[in-house]
Amino acid sequence: MKFTVERIRTHFDQDVERFSNLETGQSATMDAPLCLELVTSAAAAVTPQTQSVLDIGCGAGNYTLKLLQKRPDLNCTLMDLSQPMLDRARHRISTATHGRIETLQIDVRQAQFAPEGFDIILAAAVLHHLRTDREWQHVFTSIYQWLRPGGSFWIFDLVEHSSPAVQRTMWQRYGQYLSELKGGGELGDKYRDSVFAYIEAEDTPKPLLWQIHLLTKVGFSDLEILHKNGPFAAFGGRRA
Repeated sequence: MKFTVERIRTHFDQDVERFSNLETGQSATMDAPLCLELVTSAAAAVTPQTQSVLDIGCGAGNYTLKLLQKRPDLNCTLMDLSQPMLDRARHRISTATHGRIETLQIDVRQAQFAPEGFDIILAAAVLHHLRTDREWQHVFTSIYQWLRPGGSFWIFDLVEHSSPAVQRTMWQRYGQYLSELKGGGELGDKYRDSVFAYIEAEDTPKPLLWQIHLLTKVGFSDLEILHKNGPFAAFGGRRA
């Protein structure tokens, strides 16, 4: 059985500091700083007249903060399961924008917004918590409806692979990265195993191309894969 929403919320309530470093990102995620830059640069370039952003699973606010460096003074709506994360995000973002800041402690599967209310929607390291195909379709459809025409949606996340052989290869590569992150040897292997166990208990990622297909199905166009390294990918598209 996968972790419940409450178990996930409790975990993130206790992990605010790790998600509060704009320069390094989350170290257990491959290329986190690079993808933070790529996603926000793409969002700013594709949606130059933006006035508002919705950050789904905002954590401590890194993605919105990085976007505000490129598009200052946006109205920011921050969504997360964890209230301590939201509190930290609001505090950090309040120094970076003169726009309105709204925080919502809610699961994206239950969120409701007026149609065409946002110019940019970001979802970093959050959608892998969706469980069923129906949930994925519901969330992608909702996000499409929440965007204004011309708005864009950008994702950075853990992804699965359709081929078992490729999945094993990418997982081995990720395992090597995790082990080396802690200096290798017994300590590194122990850290790798703990991360793998956590992912097995909490996450249900989908393949990158599966998500691209679903984005197309619900109406997104001009889809772009910005980066992929091992089991992590940055990508997105625009509502025409």
